Amino acid sequence: MGVRKTMILAVDDDTRTLQLITRSLQTEGYEIISARNGRQALEEMESKAIDLILLDIVLPIYTGFEVCEQIRSFSTVPIIVLTARGQVEDKARALEMGADDYLTKPFSFVELLARVRAVLRRAQWGGIGGNRSHQPAKLSIGNLMIDFLRHQVFVNDQPAALTPIEYRILIYLAQNVGRVVAYDLLLEHVWGMEYIGEGHLLSVNINRLRNKLEPDPAHPIYIVTKPGFGYILPAPTEVVLGRIGRRKSES
Repeated sequence: MGVRKTMILAVDDDTRTLQLITRSLQTEGYEIISARNGRQALEEMESKAIDLILLDIVLPIYTGFEVCEQIRSFSTVPIIVLTARGQVEDKARALEMGADDYLTKPFSFVELLARVRAVLRRAQWGGIGGNRSHQPAKLSIGNLMIDFLRHQVFVNDQPAALTPIEYRILIYLAQNVGRVVAYDLLLEHVWGMEYIGEGHLLSVNINRLRNKLEPDPAHPIYIVTKPGFGYILPAPTEVVLGRIGRRKSES
């Protein structure tokens, strides 16, 4: 059996855009499935093992917003929304609904490929990164518990359904627990150097994360803003000291 190709679902009602996406990404070894309306996109998503979605906002039957919202109700598959130039409100709304990134039309092959690779790389990382030999197996702060080994987050003993981006934000803050993480440092670690300065992208995802974790998102106790500096996850009340990875041999 051959190696399974990464499967990308491209959703757009514009034939030329679909042709550009299909031809460009097929030459890079990706398998492309296309859909021309929102209903078809949801059908393809439910019937195939999709690894990434390129989703236009303006679609027949169901809009890209509606498709994104429905997919986020059952899947954390990475989503890049395709937006017209200057539609800042659309970008913000898509991010709030769970999109991982956005690509502004018209876009070049180089930009398309870079965004696709970056989002897929972040999805594959999914783990905690850093020095695993010094990473606690679990971290508890109030009613929030992070299980690093199982890549799970719990609030009041109930699992929190986080997107890969939300998980990476939380994990990087947890790796620096008790320390302020600068805005740009968090952007660079989670999205990449090319996203430094994209404060809105970060704030939208922080707000989504707070809505899932905080008892009162308007007055956060877990993900605290230090105005002008960054965000901090306060020092834990309990750390389970099981270690990840092999321990060093005792001399």
